[in-house]
Amino acid sequence: MKTLYFECNMGAAGDMMMAALLELVPDRDAFLAKMNALGLPGVSVMSEKAEKCGISGTHIRVTACGREEISDDVHESVESSVHEHAHSHEHAHGHVHAHADEGHVHSSLADICGLIDGMDIPGKVKKDAKAVYQLLAEAEGKVHGKPADQVHFHEVGAMDAVADITGVCLLMNEIGAEKISASAVHVGSGNVRCAHGVLPVPAPAAALLLEGVPIYGGRIKGELCTPTGAALLRYFAQSYGEMPVMTVSAIGCGMGSKDFEQANCIRVFLGESADAVKAAAVCGENAGKGSKADRDLYGSVVKLECNLDDMTGEDLGYAIDVLLKAGARDVFTQAIGMKKSRPGVLLSVICLPRDADRMAELMLRHTTTLGVRRLDMKRYNLKRHIDTLQTQFGEVRIKRSEGYGVSRAKFEYDDLARIAAEKDISLEEVRKLLYAEPWQIDE
Repeated sequence: MKTLYFECNMGAAGDMMMAALLELVPDRDAFLAKMNALGLPGVSVMSEKAEKCGISGTHIRVTACGREEISDDVHESVESSVHEHAHSHEHAHGHVHAHADEGHVHSSLADICGLIDGMDIPGKVKKDAKAVYQLLAEAEGKVHGKPADQVHFHEVGAMDAVADITGVCLLMNEIGAEKISASAVHVGSGNVRCAHGVLPVPAPAAALLLEGVPIYGGRIKGELCTPTGAALLRYFAQSYGEMPVMTVSAIGCGMGSKDFEQANCIRVFLGESADAVKAAAVCGENAGKGSKADRDLYGSVVKLECNLDDMTGEDLGYAIDVLLKAGARDVFTQAIGMKKSRPGVLLSVICLPRDADRMAELMLRHTTTLGVRRLDMKRYNLKRHIDTLQTQFGEVRIKRSEGYGVSRAKFEYDDLARIAAEKDISLEEVRKLLYAEPWQIDE
């Protein structure tokens, strides 16, 4: 299985992640040319060789309006901020960004998404970049008590952050890893000074984005994992922990700007993981290739269970809705017989390992159980992705899945139901009409 592993011993930042991934692609000049042709106002992207503690790698230099937004030990550009900020950001070692009196305007989430939509990049890359920015806006909104759509980004700081996020999404799309994981994330320590005063490290937005992710501090003073880096990891990484057993084919090393006693870099390992070998041995089918959105063909899940005999159907239904909305992969019930011959219900929740503690807490909170059982399991998955088709009825989504010699396609039920209601015909008639016409996939 094509696997990508981020080693975050010095945190994560957008420019460093882009630099590390750039070392994994064959035509770096073509990527830089594409980045500089995106039409980002006043933005220039270039790469240069760098060395930290005797290790050579790549440093990405992003300039916005003629200057590089260096953020000392924060690695990358200005942190996003809501509109009422004074827009000065003094980092742990005294570097200050002061923009309040420079007459810069601000960009909302909608502005940023509109800018991304106007770029000449694949549709999937646009979706990824906008999703990462959505995570950033939601985190900043929670910090400042505002909805995500009311968060505003300082334009100079926003433009180089857009370059970082778009660049990482482009490279991830080009590499096309099926399995993406990361180490525990070093967040740094100490404090960071901003317009509101002195804040602890990790900064509030980064801390929110790293909820559920294994993190640690250390002796290094400063903000090692930025909000942008945290958002990119949150979006792309499917699991965290030790490096999986894998045959490495390439290593990328992205360098930060500052020098520390420890090499200030993020490394990315690309190769084939042992899971693919296991899956092929069991099923006689190579794991194949896929996009970043595909699920693992062979991965870990957790099943949480509890027995219930004193809940109403309404209350249990509400608990199931809460668990699904919170990210459970599946929730189901079975009728069982319990002590004293009581009829009961077995509630089962399937989730990813990183979500297990949170799901167990929700089960304890929203059901009457006194305990939750946990079973760690392996599962075999088909790779999945969704295409958008242009049809006589407008856009219709189709789910595709493949692996182990199996290939399936199925129209999205919600789209079929919408068309059936609009045309007053049956679902089967809608399917026949859709299969009868030529499709154009919306990239």
